[in-house]
Amino acid sequence: MTAPAATGGNDVDADPPPPRVAPGRGSDERRARASQSFWAVVVAVPAIFSVLRLGVEAGGELQTTLLLVANVGPVNLLAGFLTTAARLLSTGLVCVFALGAVLGVSVDRLPGYRRPLFARWADITPAWFVVASFLIALVTWPLLYLPLLLPAFAAAFQLRPERLHDLAVARTLIVAALFGGYLFLLAPTLLDAWRQGEPLVLALFVVPPVLALAIAGPLPGAVIRPLASVTEAAVLVMLVWAALPVISTPVLPLTVTTVQTAPDVTEDVRGHVVVVDDVNMVLLQERGGVRYVPIDQVKEQVLCPSEEELPRHRLRVRDFHVEDSLMEGLGRRVRPVHRVDASCRATG
Repeated sequence: MTAPAATGGNDVDADPPPPRVAPGRGSDERRARASQSFWAVVVAVPAIFSVLRLGVEAGGELQTTLLLVANVGPVNLLAGFLTTAARLLSTGLVCVFALGAVLGVSVDRLPGYRRPLFARWADITPAWFVVASFLIALVTWPLLYLPLLLPAFAAAFQLRPERLHDLAVARTLIVAALFGGYLFLLAPTLLDAWRQGEPLVLALFVVPPVLALAIAGPLPGAVIRPLASVTEAAVLVMLVWAALPVISTPVLPLTVTTVQTAPDVTEDVRGHVVVVDDVNMVLLQERGGVRYVPIDQVKEQVLCPSEEELPRHRLRVRDFHVEDSLMEGLGRRVRPVHRVDASCRATG
């Protein structure tokens, strides 16, 4: 008879040890949630803005809103949003990536500290998408604000002067050469801004490049928690405040249509063309209401600029107006701005 094997004092009937959780599982779940929330915001915000714009342009009237929805196709609506709101969308993305990178590298020094939302978004975003966001900002932002992209780019990719060269003297020479080229490019604009008494323009052109040298993290641990909460709330408030003009921007172009109401009587109708068919031209009037004009009464139509397109500064950067983006400046070179039609002024 064989004796039972010794168990070494261990209870064979004891419950098996709980299964081990693979390290990093919770982190992967948080990254997945952050990825879902980020892409949901990127996709949902343009769609919500587009719908809100139709409601605002319709003056809040249900039937007029339905008329616009029926005649403004999704492709035109998306194109209109990208044309007018790409600047706002790229601004939000640039702020998220710049702040997220700085907060992320700062939190890495504090084990056990929960990563801020922007840092998690920056972690899961592909590098090509970050670069694309900066490129969109480069071609859509006014030249006046383009210098702000320098510290934002340095923060998003954690670029420090130490990465330019191993020797301090060589780094200093490289930085001096970069600043020299930058100032040479902007010298005429800076002189004109000084003569015209434009301190804000001077600050926007001079301060950001200097800030780019020291913007990369990490930040002191004591300021990370309050800074993360304050900056995330500030970016949200800024985007909401900047979104209000975008929502109220018309989806349809502003025109003045000359209508012959009697044999010798004409009337200028200022508004937006919703749809044209064989019978009527449907106009959304600028002061509210929809007007159906018989197509045979339409004698002339001109396109009018909006008040937002009128310049406020008399400054240029190498033949580009400071309030134009690179895309707008190149477009004006191809198609120079023509004079505003007298009918646009008369009915404004």
